[in-house]
Amino acid sequence: MPRLLVVHHSPSRSMQALTAQVVAGAGDDAIEGVEVVVRPALEATADDVLAADGYVLGTTANFGYMSGALKHFFDSTFLAVGGSLDPSGAAAEADGDDGTKGRPYGLYLHGRYDLTGAVRSVQSIVGALAWKQSYDVLEVLGEVGEEQRAAAYELGATIAALLSN
Repeated sequence: MPRLLVVHHSPSRSMQALTAQVVAGAGDDAIEGVEVVVRPALEATADDVLAADGYVLGTTANFGYMSGALKHFFDSTFLAVGGSLDPSGAAAEADGDDGTKGRPYGLYLHGRYDLTGAVRSVQSIVGALAWKQSYDVLEVLGEVGEEQRAAAYELGATIAALLSN
């Protein structure tokens, strides 16, 4: 059975609401045959990533960057899931069929100000892993209303549907 891994950092009511909607969408009754695994970013492991067929990542935007929790997730899993470093120590393009290359992912973020740096920081890492962005990034500034909740639901449902049999 295909597995969707939702890795999130949800310290606020706004992020909790978005995460709940992503998970609800991924578990929509119309989507059959997908196991949805939800892990807080500080608890997700390389084994979780390797066992999954697709990913949805959720983070707050803190000081123009992804949350420290999501950064820790990437720091602790990157090399084990197919990432590589070039001689300078920077992330190198994923090559070959090892690891998680080509798997679909979606991303949602919440912040009070600018989300640009947080989006860029996540996309640079998943780009080095060669994951395939399979839905528009959901960027939510300020209050989370019904429109944002619906968009989060659609994000979760879309990535799960891509994995369904």
